[in-house]
Amino acid sequence: MDIQPNKTAARRLYELLNDGDAAAIGDLVSPDYDEHDPLPGQGTGREGAIDRFSMITAGLAPHFTIEDLVAEDDRVVVRWTNEGTHVGEFTGIPPTGRAFKIGGIDIYRVEDGILREHWHQLDQLSMLGQLGLLPSGD
Repeated sequence: MDIQPNKTAARRLYELLNDGDAAAIGDLVSPDYDEHDPLPGQGTGREGAIDRFSMITAGLAPHFTIEDLVAEDDRVVVRWTNEGTHVGEFTGIPPTGRAFKIGGIDIYRVEDGILREHWHQLDQLSMLGQLGLLPSGD
């Protein structure tokens, strides 16, 4: 199995996110794309993926740096750092204008260069704290 097209598809996803071009992500995902941790209000399939990445780019002005990209068989794992600013509404939260920097790991199931499934882990608590969205404890 040639894993290079799968790695290329995953890398391209982050390039498009950094460019703010969520619509073009539709070319990278299958019509029945399966998101295992959808955002509130995110649809399903290809349109759901475009919804997700539109919400991320419009609300968080992200810039992803790929720290590691590892592939085996039909899985691609990406460890990343995301530096962004909360510039628009995101999951119902009005923009704070504050910057953040978090790390995360995405796992994709990819076939012939097409993203088919996605799982992820990220440091949501740190992000909420950096955005000033956690109680101060006073």
